[in-house]
Amino acid sequence: MTWFTVDTRYVEDRDLLAAARPAHRDYITGLVETGQVVAAGPWADDLGGFVVFKVTDRAELDKLLAEDPYTTESVAADRAIREWKILLGPWAG
Repeated sequence: MTWFTVDTRYVEDRDLLAAARPAHRDYITGLVETGQVVAAGPWADDLGGFVVFKVTDRAELDKLLAEDPYTTESVAADRAIREWKILLGPWAG
């Protein structure tokens, strides 16, 4: 399995964010249940959010992000995606 971090910056349209947020949270909750997401949440300033994915490869990550309501509803203004090599801690393995 491959770990990825996804740091998302939201659009400035707070109404669009509020409208899409429930569907996005339901979607991410489903990915938590399958083990594909291990941590997720908005930054304290609510200008973006951060998700830790555990997936087979980048292609799987890209597919999951394409289906995220923050993508389909144009809430994600920008995403910084990085592969993460965990060496220490409970997720290391």
